[in-house]
Amino acid sequence: MNDDRHSRFRDAHSDRDQAGHVPSTPQTDAPAYRLAFADEDFLCREELRPVRLQLELLKPQLLLDERGIESTIVLFGGARIPDPEHKDKARTQTLADLSDFYDEAREFARLMTLKSKESGGRENVIVTGGGPGVMEAGNRGAVDAGGASIGLSIVLPHEQAPNEYVTPDLSFNFHYFAIRKMHFLMRARAICVFPGGFGTMDELFESLTLIQTGRMERVPFLLFGKEFWHKVINWDALADAGTISDQDLDLFRFVDTAQEAMELIENWEPAPPRDSLPGREK
Repeated sequence: MNDDRHSRFRDAHSDRDQAGHVPSTPQTDAPAYRLAFADEDFLCREELRPVRLQLELLKPQLLLDERGIESTIVLFGGARIPDPEHKDKARTQTLADLSDFYDEAREFARLMTLKSKESGGRENVIVTGGGPGVMEAGNRGAVDAGGASIGLSIVLPHEQAPNEYVTPDLSFNFHYFAIRKMHFLMRARAICVFPGGFGTMDELFESLTLIQTGRMERVPFLLFGKEFWHKVINWDALADAGTISDQDLDLFRFVDTAQEAMELIENWEPAPPRDSLPGREK
């Protein structure tokens, strides 16, 4: 992180280093003596949650700004979908069959990263959740194209590390799901959702809700795997029941291949955020 300071005051790095070299006494060894910003126990106190939320929002924001990244292409999808080379180890036959979408995610990310490189890597940068499955495929496709990609990992109870294809200085780790979701969408130029489970569904519906309610600009919103999505969600039943409007079914498109996705994104008609909610007019 750059430290372009415009202050005549002594910088925090110097004071932190200096404080680490003071003589050991009962006073200097006491937790109260630690500099507040260098005291991890203090920062983890429950009362400091608002500060931690701010820090998690700010750190990736500053680093992405310094990297010059202006727009991203979001890839959501299942961590359990295997590389086709390893589909024989899939837990179910359905997961093995869905392994084709690993290749489609990888190819889509490759094609989009080639496009990103035309802007010097500032636009259309692939961003994933940093994990295995579809996320790995997305970061791997960016590597295939010789470009960079972002990984937004989250601390989970079971052991997890970012996949090996995330660009190291664009590999972030989060404690708060809410802040992670903000970073997925703040720069999103398109959202691509591959088959997945609870986490993917959560990301899908939260993103759609933001667009549906006008809280976010409309962007290309693509669901990879028409057969899968029609099987697990009865979209028409939601519209028939009136719990969503017919116009809401127009907020997304189904695709099955990377090439279809690229063409739809290229030809998507820009639209401003909604200023009303169809079906809820007074």
